[in-house]
Amino acid sequence: MQSLSAHRPARGPTPGRPAARQARRDPAPSKWAYRMHRMLLRPWVRMFLRTGLPTLIVVGAATAWISHEPNRVALIAQLTHLRAEFEARPEFRVSLARVEGASPELAEAVRARLALPLPMSSFDIDLDAARERVEGLDAVLRADLRVRSGGVLQVMITERVPVAVWRTEDGLMLVDETGHRVAGLLSRSDRPDLPLVAGDGAELVMPEALALFDAAGPLSSRIRGLVRMGERRWDIVLDREQRVMLPEKNPVQALERLLALDHAQDLMNRDILTVDLRSDHRPTLRLTPNALAEARRAQGIEIVENEL
Repeated sequence: MQSLSAHRPARGPTPGRPAARQARRDPAPSKWAYRMHRMLLRPWVRMFLRTGLPTLIVVGAATAWISHEPNRVALIAQLTHLRAEFEARPEFRVSLARVEGASPELAEAVRARLALPLPMSSFDIDLDAARERVEGLDAVLRADLRVRSGGVLQVMITERVPVAVWRTEDGLMLVDETGHRVAGLLSRSDRPDLPLVAGDGAELVMPEALALFDAAGPLSSRIRGLVRMGERRWDIVLDREQRVMLPEKNPVQALERLLALDHAQDLMNRDILTVDLRSDHRPTLRLTPNALAEARRAQGIEIVENEL
């Protein structure tokens, strides 16, 4: 019996099908496509593509445009013009300088020191430089400058307060509690309410001088002034040509000891020229010629006056 396969006719190609089976495409992505896809999923990459890359493109284009000389000159001119128009707007114009906290004379000096050609734009006013010019005045302790609404430059002044008259070789001047010059003085009678100090270096120890005036107590009405001696110590000059010589150290305590002695013995109402307190042990007194003669007569010492 013959095999059936020997008599089975060969099967031909199926109508409608290609003769050779086409190769099927692999649905899995390639390695590089997979890596690119994974990279695009990262937040920073997506952020760069959305904002960074467009920004780089715009910046590059702008840099290329502005690197051209005519474009750069035109841009600068346009910006300068816009700035000038903005600064010249009425709301930024300063037309008045108002000085507060100063006497009329000082206010005029402050306006002159400002030297501002008003009206002008507030953008053209250097407030720091103007403040330094104002504080350069002797009578100004501190200045505060602000631009207010309505075109007003407000200048707040803190004046130095004179506390003493300082006599120098160049004349009289008013000084504050730190010894800083406040103003010149033509005559002592112009400020009789202020105490008088004299001598080189007196302005450097003004707090000590004020402490002596405060501690003078009953002698205050008799004090004509303090004299700085050798830039080291003070002499108190009283009326009736009396003088108290204070030590270099602790002058206030020495003055307080003299006041206690005066209270107990009425010392300063006697005929005394000088009280020397420079010694810590006891004061040294220098009497007037009449008091000295009386003291010698009281001791039985005969005084002979020679007539030539």
